[in-house]
Amino acid sequence: MMGGHHAASGAAAWIAIASTSPYALGWYPLDPTGILIGAMATAGTALVCDWDHRHSTIANSLPPLSNVVAVGIEKASGGHRQGTHSLLGASAFVVLATIAAQFQMTTPLGRLSIGAGLLCMFMINLAAKALHLFPKSGWITNWLFAVVMAGLVTWFAPGQWSWLPLSMLTGVAVHIVGDMITVGGVPLLWPIVIKPPKFLRKSLISGIWRANGAFSIPLLGRAGSRREWLVLIPVSGYAMVGMGAAAWALLQRHWPGFLAALGGFLPPL
Repeated sequence: MMGGHHAASGAAAWIAIASTSPYALGWYPLDPTGILIGAMATAGTALVCDWDHRHSTIANSLPPLSNVVAVGIEKASGGHRQGTHSLLGASAFVVLATIAAQFQMTTPLGRLSIGAGLLCMFMINLAAKALHLFPKSGWITNWLFAVVMAGLVTWFAPGQWSWLPLSMLTGVAVHIVGDMITVGGVPLLWPIVIKPPKFLRKSLISGIWRANGAFSIPLLGRAGSRREWLVLIPVSGYAMVGMGAAAWALLQRHWPGFLAALGGFLPPL
């Protein structure tokens, strides 16, 4: 699945999980701040599995450091669509997000989860890049947008960062499922790779149990196929409606606060 589609799927999954609107599941209900910022963060976490590819969106997010990390992950995980696309890899990413959420600092605003804020900022930058939110601007605009979005949680709901591990779990799960329903498949049990016997490699099951041991349910065909686009158009629309509703509710609730914060940056007339 293409990077932008992974990101859109992650945002849509978060809306379904965190929103209590009639069109959502409401498994982990949050207020509009958590819904909006969480959707953007999950759009980013839905891309971290591709950090095993040195030319991926996440690998080029903070060069040259992110490129070096990508090369290291690529070698440690056995290459693209290997370790990071497995149950073990997904667990590792969730553990890292949980550890990040533990780094806290006491400030005038209260006790803030600095680690979670920085990780969220990085994830939102990834989402902005993958979704081409600022196609005519450089990487600085993406980072500024990420800082503002992460700052909204810090300013209006500093105690809400507990959802970040769930955001990571949702993102990596959506990514793995997204790649699993294309013809390439994923090695779910990595580092255990069980290849099918030779007599099965030309049977009907070969499309599901790949010759390299990957598991696939190729509903969407190849990555970037017409079927993938047809599925992702309504998925992206669902995410946009959910995020728009959360943004409107947030604006209505905190409009005086937004104006006060904006006034602090504007010169007096």
